[in-house]
This record gives sequence, structure tokens and C-alpha cells, in this order.
Amino acid sequence: MGYTLNFAAVWRNFDFLLSGLALSLGLAVVSILIGAVIGLFAAFALTSKNRYAIASAQLYVTVIRNLPILVLVLFAYFAMPQMGVRLDKMESFVLVLSLYSGAYLAEVFRAGLLSIPKGLTEAGLAIGLTGMQIRSSIIAPLMLRNVLPSLSSTTISLFKDTSLAAAIAVPELTFAARKINVESFRVVETWMVTSGLYVATCFLIAASMRFVEGRLALPR
Repeated sequence: MGYTLNFAAVWRNFDFLLSGLALSLGLAVVSILIGAVIGLFAAFALTSKNRYAIASAQLYVTVIRNLPILVLVLFAYFAMPQMGVRLDKMESFVLVLSLYSGAYLAEVFRAGLLSIPKGLTEAGLAIGLTGMQIRSSIIAPLMLRNVLPSLSSTTISLFKDTSLAAAIAVPELTFAARKINVESFRVVETWMVTSGLYVATCFLIAASMRFVEGRLALPR
């Protein structure tokens, strides 16, 4: 119980932590954007009448959602090169995180699509819009409004999942904290500050998403 807190080593390397935090945010943003595109296509496939499209989307969602993300990260970085697919550690991690978020967003978007009244599709057809035009200009925007709360939760979870990139030496926030911890032996201080950075960032992401929800909310 004689441990004395000393944050000097952490503050000396605080810029390294901030650099790791910036990389974590970058990985999360890129992955959620790519994952949203993947999830949207998968959601349209799941709600289509094409049984092959439905089966393919279901297989993708089921497999990815039932595998631990760390297993996917290690497979992409260590196993894929053995099969002739060589990606650097950043590329392999973004690939995994994008596929992982896409699988979860597929179900989120599917629920959002099912909440759209069918009369809107019929109205679009009545004025001469094609199926693609109806999806892009009517269905997708309304669906995104409906799923923003779930999208916010997924974004926060994805940001926290970037900590797993430390397993393949991507210099994000957790990797930076581990490096400072090993070099300074200030275990408590390092993880206290790192935890504070994660909490503060998640709070800011949630606040930003609530602001966007408020701006896009339909008037009542």
C-alpha cells in the first residue's frame, strides 16, 4: 500500500499518447465509413427477394459476428500472407475492422430499411424513379435518420476495438500506453491517463453523434 503516484513519466510522453489516440480515431473513422458501405449493401441484400443475395449476406454476417475480432486480426496479419495476400499491419487491421463493423451495421441497416413504409417505394415508382434512385434518394436517407442512435453505439464500440491493433504492433493508444508502461514502470499512472483519454474520447463521440441526431431529426 506504499505506492506513490508520480505522473512525470506519463506527462513527458503525453504527446506519444496523443499520437496514438489520433491514430485510433483515424482507424475507427476509416473503418466505420468502409463498414457502413459494406453494411448497407449487405442490408439491401438481406431485404431483397434474391435468395442467393440473401444467403450470401447471411453467411457473411453470421461468420463475422461469431468470430472474436482478435482472431480475425491475427488471421489477417499472420495467416493471409501464407495464402499469398500480403497487407501491412495498418491495412490488415482496417480490413478486419471494416468487415467486422459491416457485419454489425448490416443488421442495424436491415432493421432501418424494414421500418420504412412500403408506400414510399410505390410513390417513387409512380413518379418514374428507378429502383436505384429510390434506394439512394429516398430509402437510404430516411433509414440513416432512423438508425443514428445505433450507429453512434457502433462507432464508440469500434473506437474501443482499435485497442486490439496493439496485438500486431500498430502504434495506436493502447500500444503507446504499453510502451510507456514498459519503459517507465509507472503502471497505475499510465493506465489511469490512458483510461481517461478513452473515456473522454468516447464521451465526445457520443456528444457529436447526439448533435448530428438533433440536426437531422424530423420536426414533430
